Amino acid sequence: MIEVSVFCDTIPDMSYDVLLEALLFYRASPVSKKQVASALGLTVDELPSHITTLRERLNAGGTAVVETDQDLQLVTSPSVSSFIDAVRRDELRTDIGKAGAETLAIILYKEPASRAEIDQIRGVNSSVTLRNLQTRGLIERRTDRSSNHHVYGITPQLLSHLGVTQKQELPHYSAILDRIETFTTETTSET
Repeated sequence: MIEVSVFCDTIPDMSYDVLLEALLFYRASPVSKKQVASALGLTVDELPSHITTLRERLNAGGTAVVETDQDLQLVTSPSVSSFIDAVRRDELRTDIGKAGAETLAIILYKEPASRAEIDQIRGVNSSVTLRNLQTRGLIERRTDRSSNHHVYGITPQLLSHLGVTQKQELPHYSAILDRIETFTTETTSET
């Protein structure tokens, strides 16, 4: 995680609860309290008061902070759950679109794939597309135990929808996988 504490000195008018909200919004996934504290230049023991301030500020809004023993995440508020459920149902009625198909193909052939890898291959931020595919039950987010980062993988529901029992049964599986690996290697070596 990037050390944001370096930047805090350049934004003196920003309170820690605002920076905390921005960080959680940006990450769009659970963030460990240790990482949050480090990014804000605080100790883990200093976080609770800033979390409380953020909770109070968000109390009447559409977002809320969810807290476990180790993580924090910005989520939609329970008070707007019926609205969000209606939006979700509407999204499920629509086609996944080109962005969804691209993202799904990358995950299908490269699994497990991190958001950074997906973004690198597509050349754009894939957060919304990943959420949409997760909502549909086509992919799932997992924790990579070796790096403790989130990665995305396919679900049995996707394989069933595609009419295969394993991804290796997909047409031209090996050739497409080789092309993705070649592309990834070439783009990585260019940077």
